[in-house]
Amino acid sequence: MTELTATVDTYLAAWNEADPARRAPLIEQVWAPDGTLVDPPLDGTGHDGISAVADALHAHYPDHRFRRTGAVDAHHDRFRFTWELVRPDGTVAIAGLDVGEVAPDGRLARVTGFFDEP
Repeated sequence: MTELTATVDTYLAAWNEADPARRAPLIEQVWAPDGTLVDPPLDGTGHDGISAVADALHAHYPDHRFRRTGAVDAHHDRFRFTWELVRPDGTVAIAGLDVGEVAPDGRLARVTGFFDEP
């Protein structure tokens, strides 16, 4: 579980990185090459597609940061965790839940995001 928690925290660190050049190695570290991210407004496949979704997020929510709000819950190759997107003043803009699947190599295969707390 410690390894998966570190993967999720790096996944969030990648979201928080506005510079695509600094974000790329974080995405490569935690995402399988054909990984798929599906959020309510956008989706992306592969490292470049996932980075493009992050670019759109930073354009829409400049200077906002994601933070995990609870433990990572997992069984088999599935996991979930709650998060918040925090404005620069510290207030919460959006909260949600991500559910995912881990690839055989331990990287993220699929993540589906849900907005609003469950």
